[in-house]
Amino acid sequence: MSAPLIQAKDLHTFYGASHILRGIDFQVGRGETIGLMGRNGMGKSTLLKSLMGLVKPRSGVVSIMGQAMTGRAPHEIAQLGVAYVPEGRGIFGNLSVMENLVMAARAGTRGQRDWTYERVLDTFPRLKERLNHGGQQLSGGEQQMLTIGRALMTNPDVLILDEATEGLAPLVAREIWHICEVIRESGISSVIVDKNWKHVTRITDRNVILVKGQVRFEGSSIELHAKPELLEQYLGV
Repeated sequence: MSAPLIQAKDLHTFYGASHILRGIDFQVGRGETIGLMGRNGMGKSTLLKSLMGLVKPRSGVVSIMGQAMTGRAPHEIAQLGVAYVPEGRGIFGNLSVMENLVMAARAGTRGQRDWTYERVLDTFPRLKERLNHGGQQLSGGEQQMLTIGRALMTNPDVLILDEATEGLAPLVAREIWHICEVIRESGISSVIVDKNWKHVTRITDRNVILVKGQVRFEGSSIELHAKPELLEQYLGV
């Protein structure tokens, strides 16, 4: 097997005196789609931010593409082929849809340009209809599409998607899930956080459940569905 694109070992992350991540091991392989699940406050976003350099772990190691990157700046991690769609989206509201997309365009780490401006617009027809709209003029669902489209314009090897469909209407959420399937089929690895475990497990190769900053389950969707007691205990279904 090839080396993981992202690998974290024995991560301990704190916010002040609060010990959030407690010895987490986590990895992402090439072409793998992972569901990261758990109730609110269990450490999911903190793990993603620790991987992206937005929060510095107190101990442990984060490797990106085989390089030790623990606590390095987010832009350095992004340059190694990791794209991050944060909770809250983070679009540039004063820029148009076109500007948000074009400013992010670049070749990937292997020189790949699979995700062109044209391909992104074909994948997100709603954005094509709103190219000259400012980011702040878009609906929540359209902003999420724009954020994902902007991430794809970087031609990443890994896409990290935090709270994929939070607050979105069901029809719009369905579009986002379809886009996640398209991303998977394109060969990009992805890590998806979302409260709707049923949709997550339909497209993931592997699932990780966090409970109070520790991994309590790791396995395939088939293995997870075979353990309804875990779903009830850790995801509250």
